[in-house]
Amino acid sequence: MTFSINTNASALNALQTLSLTNRSLDETQNRVNTGLEVRNAKDNAAVFAIAQNLRANFEGLDAVKQSLDRSISTADIALAATESIADLLIQMKEKVVAAADVGLDASSRDALRQDFESLRDQIGIIISNAEFNGTNLLDGNGDIVTAITNASATQTISISHQDLSLGAGTSPGTIILLGAASTFASAGDAATLVTAIDSSITAVSSSMTALGAGARAMENQRIFVDKLSDTIEAGIGNLVDADLARESARLQSLQVKQQLGVQALSIANARPQVILSLFSG
Repeated sequence: MTFSINTNASALNALQTLSLTNRSLDETQNRVNTGLEVRNAKDNAAVFAIAQNLRANFEGLDAVKQSLDRSISTADIALAATESIADLLIQMKEKVVAAADVGLDASSRDALRQDFESLRDQIGIIISNAEFNGTNLLDGNGDIVTAITNASATQTISISHQDLSLGAGTSPGTIILLGAASTFASAGDAATLVTAIDSSITAVSSSMTALGAGARAMENQRIFVDKLSDTIEAGIGNLVDADLARESARLQSLQVKQQLGVQALSIANARPQVILSLFSG
């Protein structure tokens, strides 16, 4: 063994070992503090890049959820309005059938007419209020509802417009074969309206089916997107999250190792003191 006061190899080796331990300890403490094993590209460039792409898809799916939620709300309002209009048409049929009775007195027929016109006007009010986020699926403007279904916004799902508006004057509408001024003054007029209302009830039922199917399709897509988001989030966690149980055990081990390293360095630094004994008399 060479005794030298200029070079202490043992101390240098102990210092290198202690430095490695300290770096490992810092890394483990960061994992415990952040809960992440891969925090940036320096930790693992390939895994970090994959995780970033997954994060982008995850954030994109949030926009998909918002788009679907808006579209579902619009469809739900249109569907509720259509159901109400169908109920009104049934009540209107009751009025015209009763008014078509030739034996009915004029006063009673007039009362039925007033009820009929009130129900007719409610259809227009419901349609004008069946709007969500500036979109109305039931008026004459031809709006449709379209929602994005993937994170790159390249796929969509739509619900078609159902024009339930009444026609101008006494002219029939597209689906409801009544005009905004349709009414009756005699039993014959009322009888004529029975056929138009029957056809309107059938057509409105078809519109209700179309709206309901579209709303259900969007709700199913929304459920799928939720599941997809959960899967992606779990996948990101599997890639970058730290195993805190393992890191906790490693932290304790490194803390003990650090203490031993400090002691070893202290012993190595004390070794040159032996040289003094060579010169003591």
